[in-house]
Amino acid sequence: MFRGNSFHNIDSKGRIIIPTRFREVIRRSSIDGLMVSKIDEALVAYTFEEWDKLEERILNLAAKSENMRRFRRFFIGGAFECLCDRQGRILIPQSLRQYAGLEKEIVLVGVLDHFEIWSKKNWEKEEEAFRKDIKNEDMRNEVAALGL
Repeated sequence: MFRGNSFHNIDSKGRIIIPTRFREVIRRSSIDGLMVSKIDEALVAYTFEEWDKLEERILNLAAKSENMRRFRRFFIGGAFECLCDRQGRILIPQSLRQYAGLEKEIVLVGVLDHFEIWSKKNWEKEEEAFRKDIKNEDMRNEVAALGL
């Protein structure tokens, strides 16, 4: 599982170093790489096994609404295979870097079955939004339901 966060830089070619603790999770997979897509002004990175499970759930959705068609088009159509190199880096395609605003400083955030790749600027905005939202009673109730 992917947990924790870490601050890194993306190099001029668009490569990012995957933290050792994340690489260990990736190495347990059959393919040394990730499927990377876009959502919420950030990128999401899944092992190939987790991506296969996600695609299966999406395919089996009962809802075939316009919203779901658009989501599939954007999320699945915007996904790329990103294989790890010998230095434990992946190359983020230009279109994904542009979508997420990845320029120099980035943040990798473990979210259990995947991790997210944020520009530092967008991550700071997300943190601020969370600080405000956690004061909302509905959100506090959802978190409390976890036993926290």
